[in-house]
Amino acid sequence: MDEKLIDILVEICDEEGIREEPEMDLIEEGLLDSLALVELLVRLEDEFSITISPTEYEKGDFSTFNKIKQILVDKGVKE
Repeated sequence: MDEKLIDILVEICDEEGIREEPEMDLIEEGLLDSLALVELLVRLEDEFSITISPTEYEKGDFSTFNKIKQILVDKGVKE
């Protein structure tokens, strides 16, 4: 799951540094704006066969690789 998630984030955010720094704040760094967040949600649902309701989480819940990974784990995605 980790490699697939990193690949998705690198593609959407266009930032290779995410691979080296999983705690990089994607929102604070300006890498994950509202449009990119929607794209991320769609990709996560497609790639991991889960459903994420837009009202279920706040934008900040998707600010780092580790936070997003925890959401996937909570949704039952195997590590």
